[in-house]
Amino acid sequence: MVLTHVEELGDAGEAAAAAAVFASRYVQEPVPRYELGERSISKDAAYQIVHDELLLDSSPRLNLASFVTTWMEPECDKLILEAVNKNYADMDEYPVTTELQNRCVNIIARLFNAPVGDGEKAVGVGTVGSSEAIMLAGLAFKRRWQNKRKEAGKPYDKPNIVTGANVQVCWEKFARYFEVELKEVKLSEGYYVMNPEKAVEMVDENTICVAAILGSTLTGEFEDVERLNDLLAAKNKRTKWDTPIHVDAASGGFVAPFLYPELEWDFRLPLVKSINVSGHKYGLVYAGVGWVIWRNKEDLPEELIFHINYLGADQPTFTLNFSKGTT
Repeated sequence: MVLTHVEELGDAGEAAAAAAVFASRYVQEPVPRYELGERSISKDAAYQIVHDELLLDSSPRLNLASFVTTWMEPECDKLILEAVNKNYADMDEYPVTTELQNRCVNIIARLFNAPVGDGEKAVGVGTVGSSEAIMLAGLAFKRRWQNKRKEAGKPYDKPNIVTGANVQVCWEKFARYFEVELKEVKLSEGYYVMNPEKAVEMVDENTICVAAILGSTLTGEFEDVERLNDLLAAKNKRTKWDTPIHVDAASGGFVAPFLYPELEWDFRLPLVKSINVSGHKYGLVYAGVGWVIWRNKEDLPEELIFHINYLGADQPTFTLNFSKGTT
C-alpha cells in the first residue's frame, strides 16, 4: 500500500513554487499581444515572457552595422544603472549631473578650437545623438536667418540648406520636419563627397547654412571644409551675404583632432558656426549620446532657449525632448 503524505509548503516553499515560471498558472493561457489582459500576471512571469521574446533578437555583440558600440566597461554599466532613475531635465535637483554635461561641452568645444577664453564657458548641449544635435543646429540657423531677413524687410518663408547627397538621413528629416528646402550636391563617379565649388554655386540669399560632413556615411571620407570656407567667404564678400557653415562631425569629430591635428575643419575656420558630434561611434559607449557646440553665444538665438522654473530655480533648456534618464 502506498501512503501519500501532504506537507504544507510554508512561505519559503510557496516562493520557490512561484519562481517556477514555466509551470505557473500565469503562462498557461496566451498573453494578449495588442490589448490588456483580463487578469494580471506575476512580475516573474512578465519578466520571463519578455526576456524570452527578446532572445529572438540578434546578439548586439555581433552587430557591426549600426554606428554604435555594443559593449562598455562594467564600471560604465554600473554608472548607468546608478543614474538611470535621475531626470536629466531637472537640473536644480541633480546639479552634479548638469555639471558633468557642462564639463563635456567645454572639453569638446576646446578640442574643436572654439574661441573660448580662460574662465569662459562654451555654448553647447548634450543630446540623444547627432540626429537631435543636427535638428537643434538647423533650428538655430533657420531662426538666425529669419531674424536677419525680417530686420531687412525681406521675405523669410523659403529657407534652404545646401548639403551633399551623401548626408545622413537626419538631414532629410530636419528639412522635411522644419520646412526647409534641401539642396543636394549630386555625387559623381569617383567623387563621393560634396564638391565645395558646386555647393557654393547653389548658395543663394535664402540659404541658412552649408552643411559639410566630416566622415561621410557612405565612405568615411572627410569633406574639404577649409576649401568650402574659403569659397563661401569669397561669395559672401561679393554678395554681402553672411552664409555660415555647419560641420556634421558625427563620425569624424573624435578622430580628426588626434590623427590629423593640422587639418583645419573646425572653429579655426571663421564661417564654421556650429559642430555636432556623436559619442557612441567611437568605442566603449552605448547609444545614444551626442553634442552640439556653437562657436559663440550669438550663434544660438536666445528665443530658442526655454527658461523653466517649475522644477526649482531658473533652468535654461534647448532640447527636442524633456524628461529622460541621465544615462
